[in-house]
Amino acid sequence: MAQAFNFKGSAAAVTGAASGIGRALALALAARGCDLALADVDEAGLESAAKEVKDAHARRVTIRRVDVADLNQVEDFAKAAIADFPALNVVINNAGVALLGEFDEFDHAQMAWVMGINFWGAVYGTRAFLSHLQRQPGAHIVNISSIFGIIAPAGQSAYCASKFAVRGFSESLRHELSTSNSRVRLSVVHPGGIATNIARRARAGILMRDVPSAAEIGDRFEKLARTSPEQAAQRIIRGIERNEPRILIGADARLLDLVQRLRPATYWTWLSRAFTRLSGH
Repeated sequence: MAQAFNFKGSAAAVTGAASGIGRALALALAARGCDLALADVDEAGLESAAKEVKDAHARRVTIRRVDVADLNQVEDFAKAAIADFPALNVVINNAGVALLGEFDEFDHAQMAWVMGINFWGAVYGTRAFLSHLQRQPGAHIVNISSIFGIIAPAGQSAYCASKFAVRGFSESLRHELSTSNSRVRLSVVHPGGIATNIARRARAGILMRDVPSAAEIGDRFEKLARTSPEQAAQRIIRGIERNEPRILIGADARLLDLVQRLRPATYWTWLSRAFTRLSGH
């Protein structure tokens, strides 16, 4: 059995670190002895997260405003993080956004926005750090997909496209790393409903016929969000320690994954009524 990953004395780069799972990961990693390079577009949230980490765990923390859909910004973040932490050996591509609406309710620019952050952000982050990680005695990449990278509900075509893409990219890259006997390991994460602000911050398709308020969106999502960001962070860290290729988070994610395995072509017939009830329609 391979030796468990040791976080003490390591350093990690985390995107989307100002809130939600990213912030919880920063705190959990620091508690295990990691220094941190944190990135987000929310500078105030980053400053707050860094202060919380330093106060609680006295670790070194750097912060940087980064739009992960911008390759140059991601590359600059990677260069700065590696310069600050030459032993950096964990990269977590966590930044993500959501877009509400069926396919005919949003335009190409809105779908490109989702793909830019959710998919290209993971690709850019992986590429920007990979050569450095290859030189470390041991390293780990974590790319955050979603349970909607395993099932594809109606009304989520843009989000699912991005999260299925993260899954496919990550699984193929993991196989490439394994074939080349790389010391870099890779996990792809599929959270179920996590109690974060992603739903309240979601954008609505510009052609949506029935646009819910942010409060309505948040209230509906909370019916699904049974797992806290802190629980999600602990599960991800346990997955890194065990070198799990796929990390499912929450009983809902495990159940939906099982349904998809049993009925890969017809699972939506089973699930549509449950999703309709939960959405309030």
